[in-house]
Amino acid sequence: MIRIDTYHIYAGVAELEPLFIKDAAKEIGVAPITLKRWLLSGKVRDVTRDRNGWRIFTTDDIRRIKQHEHQTHEPSEELYLPGLKPKDHDKGYTFRDSAFNGNKKLPFHRWVPWIAGFSAEFVEDCFYKYLSNKSDTGITVLDPFAGVGTTLVEGFLHGFNIVGFEINPYAYLACKVKLSANRYDIQAVEKVLNNFIEFYRKREADETYTPRTPVPVGFNTRVPFYSPSVEKKVLVFFDFLANIKNIDIRDLFKVAFGTVMVSFSNYSYEPSLGRRSSSGKPDIEDAEVGDIIASKIRSMINDLEEFEEFHADTAKDIDSKIYNRSFFLALDVCESDSIDLLITSPPYLNNYHYLRNTRPQLQWLSLADDKVLRRAIENESFGKYWQTVRDQDAIGLTFELDQLNDKLEVLRQTNPQKGVYGGQGWANYAATYFNDSFRFCKIVKKLLKPAGVAIVVIGNSILQGIEIKTDEIFADIGELAGLKKKEIILLRSKRTGSSIIDSTVRAGKTEGKPILYETAVVLTR
Repeated sequence: MIRIDTYHIYAGVAELEPLFIKDAAKEIGVAPITLKRWLLSGKVRDVTRDRNGWRIFTTDDIRRIKQHEHQTHEPSEELYLPGLKPKDHDKGYTFRDSAFNGNKKLPFHRWVPWIAGFSAEFVEDCFYKYLSNKSDTGITVLDPFAGVGTTLVEGFLHGFNIVGFEINPYAYLACKVKLSANRYDIQAVEKVLNNFIEFYRKREADETYTPRTPVPVGFNTRVPFYSPSVEKKVLVFFDFLANIKNIDIRDLFKVAFGTVMVSFSNYSYEPSLGRRSSSGKPDIEDAEVGDIIASKIRSMINDLEEFEEFHADTAKDIDSKIYNRSFFLALDVCESDSIDLLITSPPYLNNYHYLRNTRPQLQWLSLADDKVLRRAIENESFGKYWQTVRDQDAIGLTFELDQLNDKLEVLRQTNPQKGVYGGQGWANYAATYFNDSFRFCKIVKKLLKPAGVAIVVIGNSILQGIEIKTDEIFADIGELAGLKKKEIILLRSKRTGSSIIDSTVRAGKTEGKPILYETAVVLTR
């Protein structure tokens, strides 16, 4: 990996005075992280690279790219290095790909893979599209369903004040650690990592060593989550973790373990958590657990070094808040008329149970190892889950929207012979989801500044074979709550999600498969 301290920019051909990326970015009017991404992508012409780093002969090209990239997203070929072509863009396509996959190689975003997330590039595009005419001073960005922090981290890296809510304790921990980047003493983290490697190697070599840490109580799986050899190595890690005195460093080590722990287990994400054997994969009898964890922590340290190089100065003035609670409690901690831009993706109407999907992390990291606590979190979640409302009497809407009432009635009458597994249970689930959408929009109306914008990434759904155009309904609900529908922008004309279509319970054995898509619903105050 190239160390960030080799990334220098030189202004002018004759003088070759060194200009650091963060200083050049300030002159150009973009965030340092944005300029670095342009350089790494080979997007800027007349740029060469030698042992001293990046050399830029003129900033005019970068200004031109900034204007092109964030106004039309159709950069012309002459802005690229020879042989590089701009992407083919759909004329109606406003943003770059919203899928989370693009985050896997980006600093901080790569720490924790998250199936329900979206890309940092999409968030950056939102900043330039909706905040470019605002003063950088005092801008506040909100994510009500923060996940592992894509919106919040991008806001942090771009110098905005940020506030987020995340009800899943593991995702919240990941957010909190990322947003604590300006508090870490990198040398101290490296010292603890070296101590861990030494501690781990000694215990691994000692066949008589018995770990002090017990396996989490009540963590039951159909097959052993870890093979015996792997489990012992995992418990050695937890023996060391208990001795880390610095809470911030201990949390960083927790996140590092949480993001790799399934990789050496007998389970995998396909995309939901399930047995490896069910996917035709062999169980993992042994693994280099210590090396895998140490490698993850090293990559995190590299990102912290980059943060210190690029963002340490601006981070001191950023107001950063993340709450491990439901967004429905936001008015308890946030002032009205305080948010410039909201970017989020609420749970989709597909019953994806991402709290249950992170049960290994919640239990092994002692974040929510009690069934009562997990059930309480489920009941506070946006949209709830089908299992929590299917047995209830018919749930009606808390607002008036005739076309939605008609759709729910059709759904309710579908497959009545299946009881709660038929349309009745799924209609309750859908009604609860849209009632929560109405509550959400009413809170957003109070939080946005008069010129504030809310961008909600959402996709359509298939319940009992009936297509629910969630995005269009959500926009209508926003208007009922007092917001204005600005536009609905297609992000992906086809997204994954075959289980919601193929399931005989959910799809009702329909002929043909409706196509799942994803849009950005843009609402204003």
